[in-house]
Amino acid sequence: MSDHHQEHENQLPICTVDPYDYLKIILNPDATITRNLLLPSTPATPDPNSDLLSPVLTKDVTLNPTRNTWIRIFLPSKTLDNNNYSSSTVNNKLPLIVYYHGGGLILMSASSSLNHDFCSQMAAELSAVVVSVDYRLAPEHRLPAAYEDAVEALDWIKSTDEIWLRGFADVSKCFLMGTSAGGNIAYHAGLRASAAVDDLAPLRIRGLILHHPFFGGVRRTDSEVRLVNDPGLPLSGTDLMWELALPIGFDRDHKYCNPTADDGLPDTCDQIKRLGWRLLVIGCDGDPLIDRQVALADMLKKNGVQVIPQFSQGNYHGVELLDISKAKSLFVLLKDLINDN
Repeated sequence: MSDHHQEHENQLPICTVDPYDYLKIILNPDATITRNLLLPSTPATPDPNSDLLSPVLTKDVTLNPTRNTWIRIFLPSKTLDNNNYSSSTVNNKLPLIVYYHGGGLILMSASSSLNHDFCSQMAAELSAVVVSVDYRLAPEHRLPAAYEDAVEALDWIKSTDEIWLRGFADVSKCFLMGTSAGGNIAYHAGLRASAAVDDLAPLRIRGLILHHPFFGGVRRTDSEVRLVNDPGLPLSGTDLMWELALPIGFDRDHKYCNPTADDGLPDTCDQIKRLGWRLLVIGCDGDPLIDRQVALADMLKKNGVQVIPQFSQGNYHGVELLDISKAKSLFVLLKDLINDN
């Protein structure tokens, strides 16, 4: 296996993409970055009495003012009964999806239109309450900062009096989900939460949804070699994102980046197995990260975790966010997972 990888490293095509230009960032002398990528954002629309009532209402709530973190709640409008916020019965409450956005751990926000539109459609299609977490970004806040924010959001959810959650979300039917870097965060937040399930009660996690999750490693995989200059996710870009996000002094075989190194974390896998969590791992072979995602699914299955691998032909990294019309089949998968729990 090592000879195979070494052969690929020797034959690796040169990545011709300038990662700083691709990411539209400038590295500053103080180790921060200037972000010049102009991404549209969408404001929250919390007013249920608006003349233009949309299928999903949204509200922003502060998570940790010291860290400048916050969350955006997505609530299907039909959940409101004559615009009355009286609590639903537990049988009528909606499943809860805690969502972590992508952006290579260094870019984007819960208000980025790409993420907002995806979460809004997901809340409507699945009849679920979605909580999208705006976590701290690297390199100003290197990992594990994003994981800490991800778990802090779970602590907040379990105890908040926020009416949209207390009144309409079934916190005992919670799923952690993320796209790309958010899939990485959902995985590591899940590992941390699995060791503290009693502390999170009445919040009960039922499964993890890893949508095109962002992982890496020192040795190149076949898909990374094949798609070295992929226009959507070039290898030089992923290398730079990891360089900026990982703790200083560590390479891409750190567990945050490469959970399959040293055969993963069997003790943690045992805990997830005992909890009965199901892990949906979603990817496509047009994504340079596909081999990493398959390897993670295989490692989890080897350790007895209930894994539902969904790997398709064609497409590209993050396709359902960039082309929301292609999200329908994804939402069918999610609905099946939620209804089976």
